[in-house]
Amino acid sequence: MNDFAASRWANRDFAKAFRNEADFYVPFRHRVIEITLSLYQHLSGSNPGSKVLDLGCGDGFFISALLAAEERPVTAVLVDGSAGMLDAARQRLAGQGGAIDFRRATFQELLVEDRLDHDFDLVFSSLAIHHLGLEEKTDLYRFIYNHLRPGGQFFNFDAVLSPSEDLEKCYLSLWTTWIRQHPGPAGLDRLLPVPDQYKDNPDNSPDTLKAQLAALEEIGFEAVDCPFKYGIFALFGGRKAVA
Repeated sequence: MNDFAASRWANRDFAKAFRNEADFYVPFRHRVIEITLSLYQHLSGSNPGSKVLDLGCGDGFFISALLAAEERPVTAVLVDGSAGMLDAARQRLAGQGGAIDFRRATFQELLVEDRLDHDFDLVFSSLAIHHLGLEEKTDLYRFIYNHLRPGGQFFNFDAVLSPSEDLEKCYLSLWTTWIRQHPGPAGLDRLLPVPDQYKDNPDNSPDTLKAQLAALEEIGFEAVDCPFKYGIFALFGGRKAVA
């Protein structure tokens, strides 16, 4: 398991750069949120309220979209190891309503000491869990399962390891093409190296989609699926069976 404090994400300037540039180098970020919210709304049943956990919440991008779309009262817990990200999330969500709880904690700390006192209808994570090894991912998925209400859903949008070297080259090329088509205010010179930087970054420990779907099924998730995939980026998850 990587030490969060020693990673780039603990650096406020790096976290700020990600917030400013994510739309330009994370393919279909907005579309993934739309798909997640649509699935949640269609599958969540008739609960009078909505309790949501965002693990690795960043600047609150997902919860902001959920608050705008959800008609039921929302209780949300946002967890991130970066103080800078949580500050940005507070600013983004100020005045949007809902009962919002911000908690600074790394995944390591959550697994050692369970700090959550809710069971949730939805757990979401984006571009965060790939920093863990497969065994540690599985431990976190089990932690998530244990914090879901019966029928609750989990969705993870993350980078996954390609099953072969030739596919990896193809997928990284797709990613580079996306960046060329979305240069953003930073320009291509800054963003084009991102795919290679991701590949060579020792903080990253992606695993195959197949291995992670199998881990979810072994834990007990049902309806395990991948509703969206583009190259190395995948939205996947499952739900806790109704007792």
